[in-house]
Amino acid sequence: MSKGIRFTDEFKQDAVAQVVERGYAVSEVAERLGISTKSLYTWKARFSKSPRLRVEGSEQAAEIKRLKRELARVTEERNILKKATAYFARESQ
Repeated sequence: MSKGIRFTDEFKQDAVAQVVERGYAVSEVAERLGISTKSLYTWKARFSKSPRLRVEGSEQAAEIKRLKRELARVTEERNILKKATAYFARESQ
């Protein structure tokens, strides 16, 4: 009794990405890759992100963007204050 072909998790994730992210039909991807549709549906259930996780990911990305903008602003303010401190220290001597 043969165990069949073993595919890597990376291969499985790529196959699922073709269906989930790129919008190809399961049957089309399965035929192109030489796998059964049952296998692809199983991999899809295992590897595809739930809609809730995708929303959380986009919320995190937005938060990261906001924090980077704020960090850039605060860094610029700090640099200005450093220059002002140096200027006034020189002036007071």
